[in-house]
Amino acid sequence: MIFLEFEKPLENLYEQLEKMKEVSEAGEIDLSDKIKELETKIKSTQKEIYSNLTGWQKVQLSRHPERPYTLFYIEQMCKKFIELHGDRYYGDDKAIVGGLGNIDGTNVVIIGHQKGVNTKMRQYRNFGMANPEGYRKALRLMKLAERLNYPIVCLIDTPGAYPGIEAEERGQAEAIARNLLEMAQLKVPIVCTVIGEGASGGAIGIGLGDRIFMLENTWYSVISPESCSSILWRSWDYKEQAAEALKLTADHMFDFGLIDGIIKEPAGGAHANPEETARLLKRHIKKVIAELSELDPEERIQQRIDKYSEMGRFASKKGVAKKAAVKQA
Repeated sequence: MIFLEFEKPLENLYEQLEKMKEVSEAGEIDLSDKIKELETKIKSTQKEIYSNLTGWQKVQLSRHPERPYTLFYIEQMCKKFIELHGDRYYGDDKAIVGGLGNIDGTNVVIIGHQKGVNTKMRQYRNFGMANPEGYRKALRLMKLAERLNYPIVCLIDTPGAYPGIEAEERGQAEAIARNLLEMAQLKVPIVCTVIGEGASGGAIGIGLGDRIFMLENTWYSVISPESCSSILWRSWDYKEQAAEALKLTADHMFDFGLIDGIIKEPAGGAHANPEETARLLKRHIKKVIAELSELDPEERIQQRIDKYSEMGRFASKKGVAKKAAVKQA
């Protein structure tokens, strides 16, 4: 297991547990009581650490190298999955994967960012940073879902859209904007979940839906803490302050009304128990798809448009009082 800096107390406990198990298995000494005691201590330490995480610590967890990615969730959730490739304009972007899947008898189209599980695969997947052809591939699959009347499931995990010159030359901004326009009008249910990082236009390019959720230890923001720090302070040294100022955690997003719910992760985070995380995500997606499928397509589209039209609106006490005075007059 890989432990982050704030997880160091857990690392020592896990090392003790491993040694105790080895001694117990190698000899005739019964250490079951000691092992149970240590496991209980690990759980209590996990609860203490993960109940008081800062914004920056949640950003670190969202990037944990052992955290599950889109293809893992697809494998765990789908009985069958057929990956589809290419945007039919330029090429096949490896940073976004998608295709036809079946979740316990319900046919769906699943689309998501894929970062890669090792150095070679991360380079192959461009670290989850999609080019325009990735977003156009995603849109092609969404249009296919609409023709087949399949719900769409989007799994978001990207540090942002690829910022290279060639991406801009091929219309990065237009591709993302086109996806937003088209997703707002699709007649099938769209369920989006942030499973890791949700940064900037790279995230919203497949992030407009009827319901938006975030896993507990993820973040969603217009900019990463490092980039924010480099702009405001001309240095990455203030990334922790930037993370707090950006208010990018799932709790903040829910309080702002920008997401519809938070999916709890197992003790220790998604990387500590990927299978259980996939099970929780699957159960949540099935429930939401069933609810959305009950709605008339036109009603669903109108609710989707209203949902995004309401974002960013607020009323101050002064403004409310002024409106009341005008009404009375």
